[in-house]
Amino acid sequence: MSIHIPGISASVDAGNTTLIQPSPGSRLYQDKAGSILLGQPPEVLKGLLCHGINSFDTLVLPDIKEKSGSLTNCLEFPLYFFLFISKNQKQKRKLNLVGEKTDISHALRLLRITLFGPSKDELVAWQTETRLAEEWLAASKELALKDQSGKVIPVEDFFNILPFKDGRVEVGDQTIIHVGSDVFDIAYGDAVSRIDLNEDSIIEPPYTVEPDYVPGGLVKMGIEVLGGASGFTPSEPCTGLALCYNGEYILIDAIPFLDQHLFARGISKNQVAGVFLTHLHDDHSSLFPLMLMPHKVDLITTREIFSMAMEKIACGIGWTVDIIGEHFNLVEVRPGESLNYFGLSIETHVSVHSIPTIGATFSTVNKGIERKICVVGDNHSMNAVRTMTERGLIRKSTTSNLNRLYSERFDLLVADGGAGAIHGDPADAIQSSSDRVVFVHVEELANEFNTTFSLASSGKRYTILEGDPAIYTSQINHYLTQWLGRPFPNRWMRSLLAEEEIRRYNAEDVILVQNAGTRGYVYLILTGYCDVVRHDGLSLTIDAQLQAGDILGEMAVVTGSGIRSASIIAKTPVTLCVFSEETFKSFVVAEGFQDKLLRQWSLRPTIARQPQFVSMTSTVLEKLSHLAESVILHEGDSYQLSATTWCLLAEGEASLNGKNMCRDVDYGARPFAEADCGTIVSKEGCTLLLFDASRLDQLRMSTPQLNYYLRKLRATELSNNVAWKLGPVDIFNDIAVQSA
Repeated sequence: MSIHIPGISASVDAGNTTLIQPSPGSRLYQDKAGSILLGQPPEVLKGLLCHGINSFDTLVLPDIKEKSGSLTNCLEFPLYFFLFISKNQKQKRKLNLVGEKTDISHALRLLRITLFGPSKDELVAWQTETRLAEEWLAASKELALKDQSGKVIPVEDFFNILPFKDGRVEVGDQTIIHVGSDVFDIAYGDAVSRIDLNEDSIIEPPYTVEPDYVPGGLVKMGIEVLGGASGFTPSEPCTGLALCYNGEYILIDAIPFLDQHLFARGISKNQVAGVFLTHLHDDHSSLFPLMLMPHKVDLITTREIFSMAMEKIACGIGWTVDIIGEHFNLVEVRPGESLNYFGLSIETHVSVHSIPTIGATFSTVNKGIERKICVVGDNHSMNAVRTMTERGLIRKSTTSNLNRLYSERFDLLVADGGAGAIHGDPADAIQSSSDRVVFVHVEELANEFNTTFSLASSGKRYTILEGDPAIYTSQINHYLTQWLGRPFPNRWMRSLLAEEEIRRYNAEDVILVQNAGTRGYVYLILTGYCDVVRHDGLSLTIDAQLQAGDILGEMAVVTGSGIRSASIIAKTPVTLCVFSEETFKSFVVAEGFQDKLLRQWSLRPTIARQPQFVSMTSTVLEKLSHLAESVILHEGDSYQLSATTWCLLAEGEASLNGKNMCRDVDYGARPFAEADCGTIVSKEGCTLLLFDASRLDQLRMSTPQLNYYLRKLRATELSNNVAWKLGPVDIFNDIAVQSA
């Protein structure tokens, strides 16, 4: 079965104009005067190619910067499309860039980073090793687009920059009118076409994502392929890998539409510990979804790439760099050095690309034998690298090391086979001693390589070391501790593990049945996603989506009902740990957790219903339930709200200091706003949801998803008039330097 991505419409012809949806979140308007692309979600280029579009003239930047976990202003590949596919670079034509003045400044600054990399001043500020800095600057200059005189073309020279003035822009015979947030009128002659990007509430890939049905086991070491193609392949995802090490995942780069691709492979967000980031091109660095994780991920990369990454996100969503940095942990690596990452050795190397780029060898020792996976990273062909070395642009040490990687034995070598101006050549690995050589960034191999090498494609798995029961034991310990909110008692852990059983379910399998008996088991999700579904006799309702780390069926045990209140259905391949219901209940009773679990269980649906939390995952809701308290006030009762407590009106009606309270407004110690305290008086009875402000702040700083959505909520409420709003920037304004 495939996951069909809906919403890619055929063209709509209205007389002299045509409107196409290349991908959700975008529209291509065409008339005799030219073509206008409004909205630039990830992979929009692939949608254009699927529709057979070979040119456009104008980009209109959207007002809403992100939807459903993706940014909507990804300009890098639309610019490549304009320059190379439409061949406008040869014709010396410029692309019209339309938007609000501040948004245009962010877009140009972002493109400068991704097209040209850092400036010399930035590298100096980051204390980059001198010879490495020189190499990066030389490679960037060598591989950049140049004019006839050999001078690098600055990013602003690719565009006619057209900011809105009084909500209008003239583009030749076309007039673009900014009607409202993401609403535009395009006037041509006597005709006016209205385009409302708000019609697309969900942003999804412009291609079909093929999911797994059958769960794969957690392994000691291996690679799962999220995607293996280039940014120019219409029907395939870009290159992205997931390295499984001792049961948890380190992503190698962040593929566009990361959430959808993880979901298709049955990898939950809770299973992702870190991301090894090789470089900042859009097809490798879709980093915004990481800001919505239920925990901080480790961003494993160089200090330079990290600094640019933070700024890239800042320019993408319009927030300051320091606030973006709150959502990540930097784990710094240095080229030529090895990092011990919880037993996994990560030896980083430099590759040759248009901007600073790294790869790595990931290794571990098992039973006295070293096992190694080498990911070269995006890299120019070695013939080109050697030529650049002869000209003194690339260090001899860099070239020598790359030659070594292409010849040395690895259990798995993953290399750039994309050819073209800045990518690799499969012939570079023809002398490799590796057990397996797999190429990414390429759609097909030449015939002479088909019997020698393999191609990475979505869903492939390359297992180096099989898993064993110890991996599951460690995962169980981790998730139970997280669920309990403190270290799980050791003796009870041993008792549970003595009777545990690992079970695997296919996607769409029914795991638990509504109104059925408990069968004597409690379940812990170890991999994948499940839906909690209820049927009232007429229709199905999805109450929640659960993922790795969540427990199923525990409340039927605690309440003693013995009856399942809902069905549980695997939405992806799922692995479960099954515990004895009797032992689990004995633990709860003996440790005195019954009341606590009942309180959290009763609070979870109340928390989930609040407007402030509707976008948050089950894991974050569970964390909030550890902190929340519920206070019920009867008619006329009062509650004194202090500046140490955050308060939401969960149910009923009440007033604060004589003013009516609202469900979508917060009170008390309001995050990122002035406190609103005083006396709450219930009208006809109400329920207050209360959080200790200091504990909430601690949770916020350790939970990116909570931090982001609380900040977004406040920014919306204050019409973006918040301290972390990013104002206009210059193309060479060193934001990254200031915040490094």
